[in-house]
Amino acid sequence: MPNQPTLTIFPTTLALSGRVSPPGSKSITNRALLLAGLANGTSRLTGALKSDDTRVMSEALRLMGVQVDEPDDSTFIVTSNGRWVAPGQPLFLGNAGTATRFLTAALAMCEGEFTVDGDDYMRKRPIGPLVEALTRLGVEVSAPTGCPPVSIKGKGPLPGGRVEIDGGLSSQYVSALLMMAACAKAPTEVALTGADIGARGYIDLTLAAMKAFGASVEQSGEAAWRVAAGGYTAADFHIEPDASAATYLWAAEALTGGAIDLGVAAADFTQPDAAAKAMIDLFPNMPAVIDGSQMQDAIPTLAVLAAYNNSPVRFVGLANLRVKECDRVSALSHGLNAMVPGLAEEQGDDLLVHADPSLAGRTVNALVDTHSDHRIAMCFALAGLKTAGISVLDPDCVGKTYPGYWKALESLGVRVQRNG
Repeated sequence: MPNQPTLTIFPTTLALSGRVSPPGSKSITNRALLLAGLANGTSRLTGALKSDDTRVMSEALRLMGVQVDEPDDSTFIVTSNGRWVAPGQPLFLGNAGTATRFLTAALAMCEGEFTVDGDDYMRKRPIGPLVEALTRLGVEVSAPTGCPPVSIKGKGPLPGGRVEIDGGLSSQYVSALLMMAACAKAPTEVALTGADIGARGYIDLTLAAMKAFGASVEQSGEAAWRVAAGGYTAADFHIEPDASAATYLWAAEALTGGAIDLGVAAADFTQPDAAAKAMIDLFPNMPAVIDGSQMQDAIPTLAVLAAYNNSPVRFVGLANLRVKECDRVSALSHGLNAMVPGLAEEQGDDLLVHADPSLAGRTVNALVDTHSDHRIAMCFALAGLKTAGISVLDPDCVGKTYPGYWKALESLGVRVQRNG
């Protein structure tokens, strides 16, 4: 891996303390941008995340005739008539899963031909279940590889009715259909084909955002929701800080015995990943088994923390992590084993981390391949707080969701060094 930029994290003897404000939630920001773009009028989104993922969403909206202004570093002002125009070029969405899945469904309600595409990583991320569900609704849509690019020939608002979706691989498919459904001509019922769903708490985020923009939706069964027709109305909407970002700061606090003020209590987050705080609070005696199915983006944080636990930790419910920005189960295993061979092992979709508290204070020679995945870069920075010799490749990939991450660590007294 020659000539790639790296960043080295230097261990600290400090108990990391201070005030760090995490950026706004990526998940909520991209939901709010989409809904504001579908609404008629001007919406003001405050506390928003400005990052690679939200940039590609806002740029896609602009290409389709939505006015998106950015008066400061945490506000979007979105003005729309609720009707998008075909941009005459593919919508390039990088590796933003939320933007890709949400827009694919929303474009089915528009008139014209659209192509949704992404980078090489996005072109490996499945979208088949969503495409199949849209096809059953009568949408002319195709994704020959089962991943982006996706081609959509929109004919305007759909007639409504009932659609079933397999949400086992990603809750984003379900959220995409729910948000689209409010723009149909008649009520639409979105139902899961099974009870399993990846990170169900994200459905709650979707429903809350939809209601804030005027949609009427109610649960019609254990795994089904009925969405009234009527579209969305512009709203002023405040976005809470990102719980996934908060996990790195909570873990840094736990590893160093510090006290980092995030400006928001863990109990005040509505995002699923905030559940990781309860596990972090148990360190260095985290439980022997941790189920990651409902707090998927927090698992990289917990896995690195587990390396310093007093006893091994098995992470289960990780199948969905294999189809994130990279195969995170494999990336975590390889990164941990780069520190100490045998520190982690994949067992099916489980990740077993063989805890080694003696890692703290030791020196290793570990260059961690992040696979350009922001969460892999950010979680292995935590290991560098306690163990010397840890560097991460492509440190700027954190810009996907937390552009200020390295500066945040430095503000707490952590020394980092860029190379290349």
